[in-house]
Amino acid sequence: MIHEHHFDQHLPKAGESRTRWVVVMTAATMVVEIAAGIVFGSMALLADGLHMASHAAALGLSLFAYRYARRHAHDRRFSFGTGKVNSLAGFASAVVLALFAVMMGFESIGRFLEPVPIAYDQAILVAVLGLIVNGVSVFILRGSDHGHHHHGNGDGHDHDHNLRAAHLHVLADALTSLLAIGALVAAKYFGANWMDPAMGIVGAVLVARWSWGLIRGTSKVLLDRQVDDAILGRIRSALTERALELVDLHVWEIGPGYRAAIVTVRAVEALDPEEVKSLIPENLGISHLTVEIHAVPFEKMRAPSERTS
Repeated sequence: MIHEHHFDQHLPKAGESRTRWVVVMTAATMVVEIAAGIVFGSMALLADGLHMASHAAALGLSLFAYRYARRHAHDRRFSFGTGKVNSLAGFASAVVLALFAVMMGFESIGRFLEPVPIAYDQAILVAVLGLIVNGVSVFILRGSDHGHHHHGNGDGHDHDHNLRAAHLHVLADALTSLLAIGALVAAKYFGANWMDPAMGIVGAVLVARWSWGLIRGTSKVLLDRQVDDAILGRIRSALTERALELVDLHVWEIGPGYRAAIVTVRAVEALDPEEVKSLIPENLGISHLTVEIHAVPFEKMRAPSERTS
């Protein structure tokens, strides 16, 4: 029987239904803000609505990735299932987030050089509305963090890059609304008009940092980067206890909380691959393990001090 490689990717993820609700809320708020901006002639409202549109598009991408991964989980054209679709969507969202940060920065610098009139009351009202919607969205997405980790992933990190991307987009929206409220209140009541572009630059820097962290995290998965040394060390130790010489070891992420591994060992006795597999700790999240065994005479086995780590 051919080994299946879907690794439960056909099952709905905890973040999918929550992301769907957030997409609906974000899109509805976006329509209200754009319409209000046109009706009231407020550039602040229109700009905020268009800014929310970019996040609605990114969240829609996250939702599409969940559905695509689920529907193609049994497609044999994907060597290790559709788990990396999750990271690919997260990477794309991170790039959108980075572009948004750059746009925020340039717009803020432009407003420093050429201040624009602000309809304070309308802008504050919409910023508060946006903050409420984003706050609820953050709460909804955070609720799916618990229990989403793959049991035994060994390192405690959140592996759902798609969910993290959606979370960062609504968090960026919430931060923007919060900074906008503070800046608008300071400008209206204290005449500190410089606060508006200043807070825009602060927000741009924070969003850029979040984006870079997500790009790094997803890139590791997309480029099949070796997992942390701590996980590799646990595998080496387990094999060394059985007096096996480790020739080659590769462990990499293939999906949210799922890993694949290739282990090559030398042994002085005939071993069944299943015996070697049984030595690998079960709580490392390794869902696909390939074992290669080289049987060699005892005198050709290198001493432990000569073995490569």
